[in-house]
Amino acid sequence: MLIDFFFRLKDAKVPVSIKEFLMLMEGLRQEVINPTLDDLYLLAKLTLVKDERYFDRFDRVFGEFFKGLESLGDLFKDIPKEWLEKRFDRQFTPEEMAAIEAMGGLDKLMERLKELLGEQKERHEGGSKWIGSGGTSPFGNNGFNPEGVRIGQEKSNHRRAVKVWDQRQFKDYDDQLELGTRNIKVALRRLRRFAREGAQEELDLDNTIASTARNAGWLDLKLRAERHNAVKVLMLMDVGGSMDDHIKRCEELFSATKTEFKHLEFYYFHNCVYDFLWKNNNRRHTERFATWDILRKYNSDYRLIFVGDATMSPYEVLQPGGSVEYNNPEAGAVWMRRFLDHFPRAAWLNPEPEHLWEYRQSVDIIKKIMENRMYPLTIEGLERGMRQLSK
Repeated sequence: MLIDFFFRLKDAKVPVSIKEFLMLMEGLRQEVINPTLDDLYLLAKLTLVKDERYFDRFDRVFGEFFKGLESLGDLFKDIPKEWLEKRFDRQFTPEEMAAIEAMGGLDKLMERLKELLGEQKERHEGGSKWIGSGGTSPFGNNGFNPEGVRIGQEKSNHRRAVKVWDQRQFKDYDDQLELGTRNIKVALRRLRRFAREGAQEELDLDNTIASTARNAGWLDLKLRAERHNAVKVLMLMDVGGSMDDHIKRCEELFSATKTEFKHLEFYYFHNCVYDFLWKNNNRRHTERFATWDILRKYNSDYRLIFVGDATMSPYEVLQPGGSVEYNNPEAGAVWMRRFLDHFPRAAWLNPEPEHLWEYRQSVDIIKKIMENRMYPLTIEGLERGMRQLSK
């Protein structure tokens, strides 16, 4: 079967080789992924495609070839662990998924969950009502529901949860990454504004020659401050969840940005900005920075750059309490508006391919809030974004 897929890629002019195909087969033999279609997609893309120019062709071939195949807080402290234990991988057909209806909003979900916590007395598996695993209920793990509360699951399978009631660990982006290309740096340089600041430590050769000549040939050294990029950048980066698919590209961007801009400040958020941000993901539950303090600390002459795929439940942007991790008192859209009012020069860089944006409701919402200042995380997109920020 995969041999046919290999030849379909070659027919689509994707430059795949036998060596890369054998690497994919070895990965499957060693069981480096879970037996799901999503994981097969990621492994095949990683091993077979070596140039991002061919990502779109690969996606089209993969989608056509495998179309129709089945998929290879405090409130929750009293839920018994055995209720959430994963005992089998439930596989849903596209028809089964389409037939499952959402409950109709975050408030209804939370009210129903409180009722179940008072009613449920034992473990349930594969059902549509109770807290459990492997079913179509909105509550539990390793099943499917278009809008649910994920509890007791290590990672997302379908990325449909509107609440995640597990403390998750995110990884800081590496700012020391050795870039394989200088193109990102070149694109970022469109935002440079040079000025000489600081101690006078650099030799001013022209002034030294002129001063020495005026001094009858006696050497008169002249120094000047080093020339630096004077642009100030505040970068807010989405981390965790669906952003795990884009770690490498975000690390490349982060590394290049720290090289190009002397005045760079950065913070992390998850999905959308709310009333606090953080700098270290290992300490994000204990070392937080109030968003109001950040807005007061940095002047409006900073350029604001959001980095994120903007892929989330619409509730996370539009509704108080919509965050997947806690009950935020104000909607994410309110905080977005405050940032944009304070920093008039702002842009959003999205690592998701631009042709997929129209299928993400939350992307459209964020794009409208940003007044269409959303750009793909490509060289061309970076150049457009930097031109916008340099105005």
